[in-house]
Amino acid sequence: MLPNIVHWPVAWLAALKAGAVVVPINCSYRRADLAFVLRDSGARVVFTDSERCDLVADVRSAENELAHLRVVDVADDGSAPFPATAPRVPVRADTLANLQYTSGTTGFPKACMLSHDYWVRLGWICAGATGLGPDDVILTSQPYSYMDPQWNTALALTVGAPLVVLPRFSASTFMSDVRRHGVTFFYVLGSMPTLLFKQPPSAEDRDNNLRMVLCSGIPAALHAHLEARWGAPWREIYGMTESGVDLFSSFDDCAAVGSGSLGNPVPTKDIRIVGADGAQAPDGEPGELVVSGVPMMSGYWNRPDATAEVLRDGWLHTGDLVVRRDDGGIQLVGRIKDMVRRGGENVACAEVEAALERDERVVAAAVVAEPDDILGEEVKAFIQLAAGVSADRATAEQIIGNAAKELARFKVPRYVEFVVDFPRTPSERVSKPTLKARAAEKPGVTYDFATRRN
Repeated sequence: MLPNIVHWPVAWLAALKAGAVVVPINCSYRRADLAFVLRDSGARVVFTDSERCDLVADVRSAENELAHLRVVDVADDGSAPFPATAPRVPVRADTLANLQYTSGTTGFPKACMLSHDYWVRLGWICAGATGLGPDDVILTSQPYSYMDPQWNTALALTVGAPLVVLPRFSASTFMSDVRRHGVTFFYVLGSMPTLLFKQPPSAEDRDNNLRMVLCSGIPAALHAHLEARWGAPWREIYGMTESGVDLFSSFDDCAAVGSGSLGNPVPTKDIRIVGADGAQAPDGEPGELVVSGVPMMSGYWNRPDATAEVLRDGWLHTGDLVVRRDDGGIQLVGRIKDMVRRGGENVACAEVEAALERDERVVAAAVVAEPDDILGEEVKAFIQLAAGVSADRATAEQIIGNAAKELARFKVPRYVEFVVDFPRTPSERVSKPTLKARAAEKPGVTYDFATRRN
């Protein structure tokens, strides 16, 4: 349970060398979350710092089954008396390395069981996809408890490149850090591209060493502008904690820019697009993306039912709705469970969010289902505005009007509520249950555009 300091990867790699299993813990966890993960994982030793030692100690003293837990403050780790050689614990490819708790948006998280083979393969696949080498400089800024800094570390070790680790992601200073450290490659996701692009343009924007950027969820309307502004190609990469990396858009494929395509499977993966009946979905029709191959988790820790639900006959059911395009690429259209069912129509929240975020006044948007007595559910949009934009009904109506030019009428939000920020998971995705709970506890002004929908 550490922030982005050097002790995190050192403790991770040392534990793996010792044949132990690592449980990355989000530093923002409070008592309930921390107690759950410590109990569920069967943790024996916690590496943390002075800022969190008291919290860990409090949880330990309050939980009888955690009385055995040892707490190590990394600033005073007492390592001097210990031997420099690793324990004689056999470590094979299938040896468990991580219990990686997913940043689920509902209920307590599940832990993906990730092996040593998982990390080695992930490093090599990402090295092959990027072509990075020892002369490159990699940068990461997400919390180390999340997957991305870990696979960035595996990639850096694979190709022999240095890794720059920022304390946290800050849109206002990110690109200056890229310039200062001579960074040639970074990975971002979620709202990061939009937040970066909406920073004021600078004469220094193209004064960098960037060779390439990988991103999950590049805003299609911003794709070409992102490349032009910073002078480097941006390409999509798709994966999950459960499977590492599955799809990748080649840096040689200039036609991918702005297309929204996730690309094609990496060499070690096979994919299918299936309907609700499990049959192959026709090209151009949405279906669930299912994946097989390596790397892949061996299952969810202590969750045999959840494992059986997502891993069926060697195929991982991602829960993502995609379509196969005419050019063979795969395009994401939403989450199976992230839908608004308005009357007889299904509305993919991701599609509506993308349309809203194309408006230059919008920093980020989150679409949720609002209960409705007649239609069952209605479409509500929470919108974070750029600095200086008035959060009034006129602004809401203009933004909705722009989105309406791209969306079918039944997909256009009826309700709009402006927010200052969004609660987010460690993976920078909006936590919609938290957002809805916050709105219920402290309701903001909600604008109702029912007349516009009729």
